[in-house]
Amino acid sequence: MRLKHVVLFVVSSFFLFSCVSTKKMKKEKEKYAKLDSAYSQLKKQNQDCGDSARVYAAMINALRDRLNDQKASNQDMENHLKDLSVLSGSQASSINQFLQSMGAKDAYIKDMQAAMARKDSMNMALVMNLKGAVGDMNDKDINIKIDKGVVYVDISDKLLFKSGKYVVNGPAKEVLGKVAKVLLAHPEIEFMVEGHTDNVAFKEGLLEDNWDLSTKRATSVIRILQNEYHIPPARMTAAGRGEYKPLEPNDSPEGKAANRRTRIVILPALDQFFQLMDKK
Repeated sequence: MRLKHVVLFVVSSFFLFSCVSTKKMKKEKEKYAKLDSAYSQLKKQNQDCGDSARVYAAMINALRDRLNDQKASNQDMENHLKDLSVLSGSQASSINQFLQSMGAKDAYIKDMQAAMARKDSMNMALVMNLKGAVGDMNDKDINIKIDKGVVYVDISDKLLFKSGKYVVNGPAKEVLGKVAKVLLAHPEIEFMVEGHTDNVAFKEGLLEDNWDLSTKRATSVIRILQNEYHIPPARMTAAGRGEYKPLEPNDSPEGKAANRRTRIVILPALDQFFQLMDKK
């Protein structure tokens, strides 16, 4: 009888520990899958950053080459002027003023290059922050990019609105909240929300056409950013573009879908450049 109890105890222990090990292994596999997914996202973000950094490095090198060419030209002219044997007092003064103005021009170019480099760095940091905030979103539904020094956030209307409507879908508010969190962290930024449609004619109720629909969609997004996420309204502008700024031709369902979007445009701080020019 005692032997039977011992055998039962051994068998029970074996199954118990086997069950615990299986649960532990399953939990470890789940942790590994999450870490692997996070690693893939970080790897993609790092690749995007590297591509942009190479583009800006090429731009900076091109500007540096132009500056060096200008310096060489200035030096040649300065050497030529120094070789002139007879100069009147007024001529010498004019030449000296000219050389001083050329030096001021070089300093101005350097200041503008530094300002552009700072702006580009800030834009790149902003893009990476936005991509990090919405990194789990489908690329077809949201696209963040820099074009000619301006940051754009394109959100498809499939995500934001029902067809022909301008009330924001409930799940889409989560996406706007992620974008708003980044924008709130940069209080110096002003931005414009643009509504875009395809070329399918629209008229419903008080809405006359795609102009009305695109504008109402832009103001719907702005009201959510203001009322639910507390972005100061003075930082925002609403605009309706209708069907007149398409990304793709409207001759296919895919093209129409790409054109139905809401775009957040981070407005460049041009006043900083104007202030720099005034000082010079």
